[in-house]
Amino acid sequence: MPEERIAALLEHEPSLREALSIVVERTDGGADEVDWPDVRDELTSGQWGRLIGRGVLVEGESGFALDDPEAAVRAVEPDEPADAVSGATALDDIEPESWSLLDKGAGVVSLVFFLGYSQPHIRNVIASVDNVFLAPVDAALPFYVVILLLSVVTGFYSTVIQGNLMDYEKMGRYRERIEDVKERLDAAKEREDEDAVERLEAEQREAMGEQLGMFKLQFRPMVYVMLLTIPIFLWMRWKIRAGHLSADEMRVVFPLVGTVGWRDAVLGPMPAWIVWYFLCSMGFRQIIQKSLNLQTSPS
Repeated sequence: MPEERIAALLEHEPSLREALSIVVERTDGGADEVDWPDVRDELTSGQWGRLIGRGVLVEGESGFALDDPEAAVRAVEPDEPADAVSGATALDDIEPESWSLLDKGAGVVSLVFFLGYSQPHIRNVIASVDNVFLAPVDAALPFYVVILLLSVVTGFYSTVIQGNLMDYEKMGRYRERIEDVKERLDAAKEREDEDAVERLEAEQREAMGEQLGMFKLQFRPMVYVMLLTIPIFLWMRWKIRAGHLSADEMRVVFPLVGTVGWRDAVLGPMPAWIVWYFLCSMGFRQIIQKSLNLQTSPS
């Protein structure tokens, strides 16, 4: 395995550096072969499997041998003590997540909108403003079609916002660091290395503290999504619960249930209009994600 590929592998998966260092030591610099029982006291099965899967270790006559011993030895220069190279080495360059002034402004507005769920005067103001734009649509279409149309709009908007504002690469690096520290901590506990356990527990606390960065990454697009979805949701609630629908529109033939009122509970305590909106929204979100080939989770 070329040295460049080993270096790239160790940069992408920092926990394998220590594992490779142990394998280099147990094989006497690549002169001998090694098998799982020879290293299970210091390597996890996951590390062992990845070394084989990535081609660093290849099958030999009686065990496994380093594919390129010289490249492996150079990749794990012995100038750093075991366990000194941690996931933080490659991941400390993650820039702390910060919100711009626009992000913070959107967050404040979303919070005000959110208060509309519990404050009738805020809800009525928001719904009345929405009604200026939505009343012509409501007048032209049956209300169940209006809900379906709004679910398409919010599904498209939220999917595009999430796909463009979420930094999935950085999210993956946060998760990688947390998993890397946990893996090395488990290995240190298995070999009863108290010094390494103490250092890694401190590193784990630091890594877990960085979950705030993950939360900021996840919540930033949600703020912009709420700017549209909350007012629309409040408008639908206002139309149905405040008596702004005619008697004919207050009932609908619901799938698998039959004729029900929009306020009637059809899924536990959830009324029909909420269930219908979320069913339409989730369905169209899946279609939109596939159609636009948008990434919605860390790779």
